[in-house]
Order: sequence, then C-alpha cells, then structure tokens
Amino acid sequence: MNKKEIENILKNYRWMMNSIEVLRESLKDAGEGMTAQYGVEASLPKPEGTTSDPVYKETVRRAKRFNKIKIYEEKVRMLQERINRITDERESEVLYWLLEGKSYRWIAQHMELSYSHIKRIRDSLIDQLSSESNGTNGTKETDETNFTNLKSVV
Repeated sequence: MNKKEIENILKNYRWMMNSIEVLRESLKDAGEGMTAQYGVEASLPKPEGTTSDPVYKETVRRAKRFNKIKIYEEKVRMLQERINRITDERESEVLYWLLEGKSYRWIAQHMELSYSHIKRIRDSLIDQLSSESNGTNGTKETDETNFTNLKSVV
C-alpha cells in the first residue's frame, strides 16, 4: 500500500467501521414487500427492457451492498494488520485517537501537543504503516526459522 492509500484509510477508518456494522445489521432482514404480483396484476403487460421482479431487484441491491462491505473490510484489515509496526507510545496514542475519528486539533489538545506536531506524528505513522517491511528487521528469516534456531541453541 502506498502512503496516499494509508492516509485515506486512516482518515476514513471510523466511518468505514460504522458502515460495516450498520450494513451488516441492515442486511440481516430478508426485506419487506418482496412478494411478486399475483391475480389480475400478474396478467398485465410488464415494461420492456427491465426486470420488474422485486425479489431480483432486491437481490441485486443487496449484492452491491455486500460488495461494498467487502471493500471496506479489506481496507480496514490491511490497516489492522500493520498496526503492530507502531511501537512508540506517543505514536500509538495518536494512532488510537485517529482510528477513533478524533480531529488533529482534539488530539493535540488532549495530548497537550501542538497541532503541527500531531501532523508530523501522523506523517511518521503513515511512513511506518506504508513501509513494506514485515517486522523481521530486514532479514528474510521467518518465525519458523527463528524458532528452529532457538530450539537448536537450547
């Protein structure tokens, strides 16, 4: 992920999480008014070029919402998988409040820092979160290799 993507996810994290929650809840219901017409209405001509089946239309609408949830979840998951890269306490605190949707000014006042200092910390967070390192300090060893080496020492 590049820095611009990380910055956008940080900015939009809170509302994406809220949207995921609300959309999941709203899609639990099967929908109402979804029965097809019957009787005299069923024999009347249907408009051409579109599907007049309300169940089909509802299914299409819900499929679009499920896809939107999936997109939000992917973005949120990408950020959540990278949060462990932040080790500094001050940066962790700023990140927490950013993810809670607080403004830079609110965070600055809360932490008794300047607005510009919070923006510098945010820039540092974005640099760390967008870096491609996987937490192995530049080595290509995996955790399994490290564990094997540790066992051979003992």
